Amino acid sequence: MKELRADIGRTGLDTLAGRKAPRARVLLVVGRPGSGRTALAEELAGQLTGDYPDGVLRARLTDPDGAPVPTERTARELLDTLGESAPAGADEDDLSAALRTALDGRRALLLLDDVANGDGEGEGAAQVDPLLPDNPDCLVVAVSSGPLTGIPDVRPCTLGGLDTKAALDLLARSAGTVRITVDPRSAESLVEGCGGNPAALVLAGGWLAARPKAAVADLAKQVRDRSDEGAGGAADAVGSGLTRVFQHTYAALPTPLARMLRLLSLAPAGHVDPHTASALAGSSVSAARDALDDFVVLGLLRPVASDLPQYEVPGCLVPLLKELTRTHDKPGEVQLARARMLERTVRLLQSCRAVTEPEGSPARKKLAGLPRALRFPHPRAAAEWLRIRRPALLAAARLAVADGELDTLARRLMSALARALVAHHGTQAAAPDLYGIHRLVLDVAERRDLPREQAAALLNLADLDAQTGRTHDALARYRAALDCGRAAGDPYAIGRAMESVGGAHQELGDWQRAADWYGRALAHRLARGERADAARLHGRIATTHTYAGRYGEALRNWRSAVAGLRKTGDVAGRARALSEMARVQEYAGRPEESLRTCREAAEWAREAADVRLQAALQVRLADTLERLGDPTAAGLHRAAAERMLGSEFTEVAGDAAVH
Repeated sequence: MKELRADIGRTGLDTLAGRKAPRARVLLVVGRPGSGRTALAEELAGQLTGDYPDGVLRARLTDPDGAPVPTERTARELLDTLGESAPAGADEDDLSAALRTALDGRRALLLLDDVANGDGEGEGAAQVDPLLPDNPDCLVVAVSSGPLTGIPDVRPCTLGGLDTKAALDLLARSAGTVRITVDPRSAESLVEGCGGNPAALVLAGGWLAARPKAAVADLAKQVRDRSDEGAGGAADAVGSGLTRVFQHTYAALPTPLARMLRLLSLAPAGHVDPHTASALAGSSVSAARDALDDFVVLGLLRPVASDLPQYEVPGCLVPLLKELTRTHDKPGEVQLARARMLERTVRLLQSCRAVTEPEGSPARKKLAGLPRALRFPHPRAAAEWLRIRRPALLAAARLAVADGELDTLARRLMSALARALVAHHGTQAAAPDLYGIHRLVLDVAERRDLPREQAAALLNLADLDAQTGRTHDALARYRAALDCGRAAGDPYAIGRAMESVGGAHQELGDWQRAADWYGRALAHRLARGERADAARLHGRIATTHTYAGRYGEALRNWRSAVAGLRKTGDVAGRARALSEMARVQEYAGRPEESLRTCREAAEWAREAADVRLQAALQVRLADTLERLGDPTAAGLHRAAAERMLGSEFTEVAGDAAVH
């Protein structure tokens, strides 16, 4: 701790000439898994909280399965923590830039845990560098098993095993001081057998705590005598001392608990709750909760501070658990456990969404038929569960798609997750997560050659691209969706894609292509007898012609739209179409025609009980009458609009003036 604190203010290469460092200082804690490297980094962050008032931002850069976390995901998570919105679908460079901008002018501490340190040279630096703030008032604390080659001026603080006194103190926390004091030589022998590894000492202390009558000497002998043979690469990865103690602890577990512990290595992102454990092991939720609490006592799990029972599998144990699963469980049994976990997650997500529906709705009635353990008492409880479990749920979707053998369940999971996120957060707030989900859906659809699903995923992704201003990307995806819709023979996807291509061209200001694509979509709708959609498309074509100054074409299409809406009986839509038609007539220099059309529109708006539209039309009538030299009549219409809306009048009048 003293080394790390001194390193914060150390003169570096950037400051030798008296210049201020251009970037945040990076402190590096290096150690093998289980060495206490994360605990040290967290303790340092806790001590420095007062120096960094804008908070501590945490990110884990390696998934429990050992795969490096993409920078795009890490940057987005950090931006979420800062309360900054990031555009859905933004790439790594954009997100890194957005993170640096968000940290500019702040004093924050970034704790980057489990930085990748694989075979690739500079792999860890490639993860850390895009996240470094261009702000010397921030501090970055990185945790890794090796150096950050490629980032200058970083001196590693390397952790080995604890010294004997510190190791005995840690052991006594769980086992109690009496047993350590009465047999100090055995305790020291146990510490030696653990290699001074903190994680191994926690397991040893947990084993002793669960057996108050066991002697320290017995455990020391068993750990010393236990061979690492058969542990394979897992032992090399986490250290022989930890492997020996873990094997001894595991061997003492009853068979059902041992099996549940092994299967916890399948938990998404290493996050476990009673439902996850229950589904993996095929046990009841209450039995799983009791087992998880037992694992905490033994040091095999860490509780996570939360309003719900949540646990984390220590990263140093994951390789050992995976090795045990590989040797003790048949592939079919492991896949069945995964399937049970995904099915349970789907049902919980369906329940999470259903509780937001009105009382008496079909979804609520279906919810009442679920087992009590799968029901949420009220929407707040469901929202809190979704908030806490969100990282694990997103990880579950990624893992299900990567598995490749459970695609049907993966598709159901992604659909349920998207619906739950929208139900609780709304489409706009959930857009970044939805973008990732739709990309996963597209991966599965392409792998399974499902053109209908490909078209749906491409349309959803394109919509999110369009909402965030990436119109060219959206256009490319809409065209791809059209091809997939045609391949699937899906008329909905074909019509939707054609119209969306037109919308993208309209956004780009290409009025001719927009009108052409809207025309294709119109022909498609007319061929299928879809009158309401055809009327709407006439309106969209008219709008593009209006932008292009082709008022004659615009008026012809608005007349077609009005006729179509009359046939469908859409009174409110007819009023709005007439209102737009009156606007175009005014643009075309036909104020008398505009006045007549506007009055007709006002009558239909009154029939539809659309007060806001009525008021807007009254304001437009007033403006037209003033231009025609009748201020008295104009004042009457303006007064009528004000009576209709009261305090909203100014806003409506302003909107009318802008149009």
